[in-house]
Amino acid sequence: MRTTQNHQPKIIENFKQNLLLWSQQFDDVIWLDSNNHKDQYSNYDAVLAVDAFTTIRTDFFDAFERLKEYQNATKDWIFGYLTYDLKNTTERLKSENFDGLEFPDLYFFQPKKLFLFKDNQVEIQYLKMVDDEIEDDLESISHVIPSTVDKSHDENPIKIKLRIHKDDYFEKVTKMLTHIHRGDIYEANFCQEFYAENSEINPIETFKKLNKISKPPFASFLKFEDKYMMSASPERYIKKNGTTVISQPIKGTAKRSKNKTEDLKLIEDLLKDPKERSENIMIVDLVRNDLSHTATKGSVEVKELCKVYSFLQVHQMISTVQSQVEAETNPVDIIKSTFPMGSMTGVPKISAMNIIENLEETKRGLYSGSVGYFTPNGDFDFNVIIRSILYNATKKYISYSVGGAITAKSEPLKEYEECLVKAKAMREALEN
Repeated sequence: MRTTQNHQPKIIENFKQNLLLWSQQFDDVIWLDSNNHKDQYSNYDAVLAVDAFTTIRTDFFDAFERLKEYQNATKDWIFGYLTYDLKNTTERLKSENFDGLEFPDLYFFQPKKLFLFKDNQVEIQYLKMVDDEIEDDLESISHVIPSTVDKSHDENPIKIKLRIHKDDYFEKVTKMLTHIHRGDIYEANFCQEFYAENSEINPIETFKKLNKISKPPFASFLKFEDKYMMSASPERYIKKNGTTVISQPIKGTAKRSKNKTEDLKLIEDLLKDPKERSENIMIVDLVRNDLSHTATKGSVEVKELCKVYSFLQVHQMISTVQSQVEAETNPVDIIKSTFPMGSMTGVPKISAMNIIENLEETKRGLYSGSVGYFTPNGDFDFNVIIRSILYNATKKYISYSVGGAITAKSEPLKEYEECLVKAKAMREALEN
């Protein structure tokens, strides 16, 4: 079905940059980049999928069943995304908030052309119908002329607006705390949107700037017709390798310092912070419960609890939860039973999602959803779409959202300040 060829570029970073620019001629593009983070669970350093042979796009109704049919019928690599609003197909929930982006709820495609990076090698896999284009494409990639830096911001600076202003944010967090003190929920992830109207960006240049600021392990670029996602995500949602499934929720954030002593103190403070630890442990319990729906009996275990990882912009507290599944378990069922991810919802999950819907002002869509892929044998790897800029080029609408976990120990001002720390990289990427 596919022709495979190995390629060893002279300079791997140059090849990656050229390849990403070359990919922009296609309507369907997904680029996933680990930025050389040495992740023990990853199969690849980077992946590019382009040029759809077959596709599935749908709203939330029966979305997972349709994806299951598509994945079973294709039995090939498929790449795509799941929006947060697929919650409405797994539970009796709704998404009626404002949507300025208008991404379909679910979209996957079978790429004609696939590039898999590992160490300094690139494995190229083309469908048989286009395998005669491999050499010409490699020649084209080697002669890509790097684009000039986008100057459009000079004449038309992007004016970022807040969907929820500071006083309203405090009021909404206070309402969420009332739910917590009343016992409706223990924790919920509350998000707010920053947006710009009548604005244009160069998506590739914006992605390169965002990626350079953060260099995260789950960076991704998505192009789907006139819609784009530029993501500097630090978080893996879920991965399946054989019969092993892992999920790696992030809960707990601290800023970085250029002063080494102060930076180490920030790590230590994060590790000891009772509010941040309780956030993380609550979500770990939720993830354990989610994974248990498809796990073999007694196989769910916490491999890593509240470990702090340092990124260029922030320190993050990450846990790793693992389970085993039967070989015949359908991969889509594993995702369906855990979606949306615990780190972006709350505890208990359904109550938290109802309260989130009532207090947030924007339909989340792709934000706090996931992008990733299935392999031909049913393995998969998906990130969490956070620290991301979303763009509808036709509507000239730019959006990025940030959020934080609200618990009984939350202080509205500190939560607001944490949101601004998380929003910094996106704001910088959109600035001159």
